[in-house]
Amino acid sequence: MKLLFSRRAAAILSLALFAATGPSALIAEVRPSEDLRRSFETSAWMAMNLMPDPGDFYQLTLGYWPDDKNAFFLNGITWKYDAPIGIPLGPDFDDPDQDYPGYVRAFGLGVGYQRMLWKGLFAAAYAMPFLQSFHPSNGDAERSGFQLYLQAQAGYQFDLFKGKFFIKPLLSCNYWPINTNFPASFREKEERWPNYYLFEPHLNLGFRF
Repeated sequence: MKLLFSRRAAAILSLALFAATGPSALIAEVRPSEDLRRSFETSAWMAMNLMPDPGDFYQLTLGYWPDDKNAFFLNGITWKYDAPIGIPLGPDFDDPDQDYPGYVRAFGLGVGYQRMLWKGLFAAAYAMPFLQSFHPSNGDAERSGFQLYLQAQAGYQFDLFKGKFFIKPLLSCNYWPINTNFPASFREKEERWPNYYLFEPHLNLGFRF
């Protein structure tokens, strides 16, 4: 799998969801009960793990809401990828010549902050340190590295059932300023592309309790 999910499919699904639920959600603001201060959240793109050649992408986000406007998160993610994650959509995105000679497995645990701006509109920031293991297919020895992965997000949270459940389509701008210890054969592919990716679509689901 080129990345953990198809960004084209993600964009289409996010736009379809907003078109279906956006107008009614913008009419009235649902304020969750003050008792619902904790949240559990995950990514709908984990369904892509059921497809052939999956990205083995799993995400679990635990949140705490001290009030209705602010939230703090502990975010755990694991995934694997077989090409530079900075490749933009375009003719090179699905080009097998851009693939690493192997794949990268990453495990991360980070923190995040979200601020509600207006009704369900929000902005968020995350910092994720990843431990990465490189698995060459050319016989080279496996090795480990470190990546610092930063995200700035904007989206809309649709609250359902009096705020107990929610759906969050969002766009994320990603930047990884630290990315260490790539094997030479991987590094040659990696250096062709930037260390950022703009406007990546996501679709998260969760509940508050």
